[in-house]
Amino acid sequence: MSVRIVIGAQWGDEGKGKIVDLLSNKTDIVARYQGGANAGHTLHFDGQKHVLHLIPSGIFHDNTTCIIGNGVVIDPFKLLEEIELAKKSGVKPEGRLIVSETAHVILPYHKVLDQVGESALGEGKIGTTGRGIGPAYVHKISRVGIRIMDLLDADVLRKKMEVNLAEINQQLAYFKEKPLALDEMVDEVLSAAEKLRPFIGNTTHFIHDAIDEGKNILLEGAQGALLDIDHGTYPFVTSSSPTAGGACCGSGIPPTAINKVMGITKAYCTRVGNGPFPTELHDDDGEELRKAGNEFGSTTGRPRRCGWVDLVALKYACKINGVNELVITKLDVLDGFETVKACTSYIIDGKEVSRFPLKISDMEAIEPVYTEYKGWKGKTTRNSNSYNELPEETRTFLEAVSAYLDIPITIVSTGPGRTETMIVGEL
Repeated sequence: MSVRIVIGAQWGDEGKGKIVDLLSNKTDIVARYQGGANAGHTLHFDGQKHVLHLIPSGIFHDNTTCIIGNGVVIDPFKLLEEIELAKKSGVKPEGRLIVSETAHVILPYHKVLDQVGESALGEGKIGTTGRGIGPAYVHKISRVGIRIMDLLDADVLRKKMEVNLAEINQQLAYFKEKPLALDEMVDEVLSAAEKLRPFIGNTTHFIHDAIDEGKNILLEGAQGALLDIDHGTYPFVTSSSPTAGGACCGSGIPPTAINKVMGITKAYCTRVGNGPFPTELHDDDGEELRKAGNEFGSTTGRPRRCGWVDLVALKYACKINGVNELVITKLDVLDGFETVKACTSYIIDGKEVSRFPLKISDMEAIEPVYTEYKGWKGKTTRNSNSYNELPEETRTFLEAVSAYLDIPITIVSTGPGRTETMIVGEL
């Protein structure tokens, strides 16, 4: 039996979807455990591009059961759209997709609150996607949230929505926004609930039974460790815990069942939205990374901020997650550089440090210290079928990253396609 957590070890967009899709071929269950439709996991195979926001990336493997866990906040309308798109791609989700009955629901009023609240922050904007994620988690923690099971009881749903909407309309009035109507919203939600009814179940018991039966389970994180609500660059973070600890809470799996934690990192670094980014580049190299990596958000379409890989931040992310397997993605993006850099320490207030700071003012004051490596411009990693076929300069860079983190590299990705992946260590 293997219970593996797959986490993003940067600020998200590391290529988790591709790796989960790859591993799903030999996995019985893939479960999403946090976040919502603000995630965007992109898969490329059979000449087509598939973007998933809520459904786990294992859905394209017929023998894999996919779970949306209790820690996810679910937009029922977006989920239905995604189910229909999956069906058009030949997927038969019935009996293979299970939605936790205790997961919380994103309702239309959460999106309105998200967008109005973000707009009110002015220059202090977080950079939220406006998908209602944060407000839904606020309601969850405030114990006024609506869960998936509530959608199946019209009376319960109406009462809870009526109470919430009374308070929400007061908030909207403060921002001089129009009030939201209850009846129409309830009818829309109930209609969506009936379509979702066949997919709803007790996922916690389902996973526990699978553990007892010795099945292989993979927990798929969204966003990245540096966006964690507790351990990330607060307040410029997501509203959930993408870390390994969050995987247990968001799925109902006990920590003692976990035996593998796989950290995904790009060969460079990106970030979407606002917040500290020590290695961000504002020069031609940054633009080349964005262009070569096609760094535009799969959920928002926003251009991503780009920079060299930050090993100090990466080591911190690996420590808080207990990462024991490392995956390097988008290695091919560095093919065009004569020199490749990695940040190996920081200068903060004139002092050199090798640990990631937790104070926002310290993060913003970081001057990155780089170690330079000879690039492999003129050569390519995309035609390599094995680790030993990679250019020598590429292997030197990868081995330096692995040595700094003291974690073995198990997978290297050299392109977006399923076949552009090499297994370099024991899985």
